[in-house]
Amino acid sequence: MIKIARQIRILILKLIDFFYFPFLRFIPVETFRYGATGGMNTAFDIFLYFIFYNFVLDKKILDLGIVSISPHIAAFLFVFPITFSTGFLLAKYITFTQSLLRGRIQLFRYGVSVGGSILLNYLLLKFFVEVVGLWATSSKIITTLIVIVYSYIIQKHFSFRTGKKALQKDRVKE
Repeated sequence: MIKIARQIRILILKLIDFFYFPFLRFIPVETFRYGATGGMNTAFDIFLYFIFYNFVLDKKILDLGIVSISPHIAAFLFVFPITFSTGFLLAKYITFTQSLLRGRIQLFRYGVSVGGSILLNYLLLKFFVEVVGLWATSSKIITTLIVIVYSYIIQKHFSFRTGKKALQKDRVKE
């Protein structure tokens, strides 16, 4: 199983790095890889959200007896655990490979940063769907674009600590 995971990692890295060459002079490889893996995970997230909202929930309120959840929020809650897992794995093994933090620390910090993303997702989805009156999928796309900026900054400087100052600080501690 580990051998297969390593082969998949190498394949993903080769694919992303193949497309990196034209951007070599403009952005660092870590930023490009974040954009590529984040883009893949985001597309996966939006695809799953569309499927859950339109077909699994059939755009209907999810009544759990003690609480009812609007379909746009229920779809988000169903999709979240899936894309949380894929996002962490892509960030750890493809994007932020220079991080000196232990995996369990990265996972905890990633969870904290994703907690902020969940809060932003929830508030922005509620705002765009219920206040502004946009369609749920359009609202999800706009929300996702805003959350991407937040996520990159928090992951680079907190979850995986790969900024230049962070790497120097971590090396001094050793």
